[in-house]
Amino acid sequence: MGRAFAAILLAAGLAGCTNVFFQPARQHFHTPAEAGVDYRDVALTASDGTKLHAWLLPAVGQPRGVVVFLHGNAENISTHIASVLWLPARGYHVLAPDYRGYGRSAGTPTVAGLLDDVDTTVGYAVDPARFGGLPVVLFGQSLGGALAIVHSGESKHRGGLAGVVADSAFAGFRDIAREKLRLSALTGWLAWPAGWLVDDSARPLAAVARIAPLPLLLFHGDRDAVVPVEHSRRLFEAAREPKTLWIVPGAGHTAALRSVEWRDRLVQFLDGVVARR
Repeated sequence: MGRAFAAILLAAGLAGCTNVFFQPARQHFHTPAEAGVDYRDVALTASDGTKLHAWLLPAVGQPRGVVVFLHGNAENISTHIASVLWLPARGYHVLAPDYRGYGRSAGTPTVAGLLDDVDTTVGYAVDPARFGGLPVVLFGQSLGGALAIVHSGESKHRGGLAGVVADSAFAGFRDIAREKLRLSALTGWLAWPAGWLVDDSARPLAAVARIAPLPLLLFHGDRDAVVPVEHSRRLFEAAREPKTLWIVPGAGHTAALRSVEWRDRLVQFLDGVVARR
């Protein structure tokens, strides 16, 4: 009886994957100004009318391009922005939205809704009236990496992108849900049946081959305890050229860019794709 009741509760929580994947916070905990980085607020409206909030971090000096940054799952952009605070000093504008239901953005998160938010933000960035036609690179971490892969494989705006970068992305929503359920003895037996209740219609592993001919960079720490590195290896195998995979020794989840070495390597990649564009 106890297990049956637990299964019902778990199934209700997993439906639509809201409780598994989306862990938003409304309060902004930090701002770029605290790190001495200039920023401004940007208001966007998704195609379904949802009002979205984003931060724009202007490039220092002559801009080379625009990076649309898609944050990870927990809290909101304010706790993830440190991953890209250094990019304006390297010549890149950064446009970083909060997904619906996160931070100052209205609405309730769903997979389809978040993809709409990404599409809205990319559409804003590739509009020549916004950044003068500068090349745009889509960069996501964790959940944001999965969204970047799915979006760039099917969006009407993909022609406006110069490249795609995904850090610590997972191959599928259902895959990662099952992995997390298996971590506990209490829920491991539910991993297979409950996994079917997770919305897997937006599957990065199925979309990644469609990113070509856009250059794709995947990178992942080999000590990632949240999303195992095998996810990026599977994505890389399924992707088509041009594609690049970096396995970062000793790095945990979305932690590679704490290193100046890997920041420099990312800038080299960005410089290469924007020059081609």
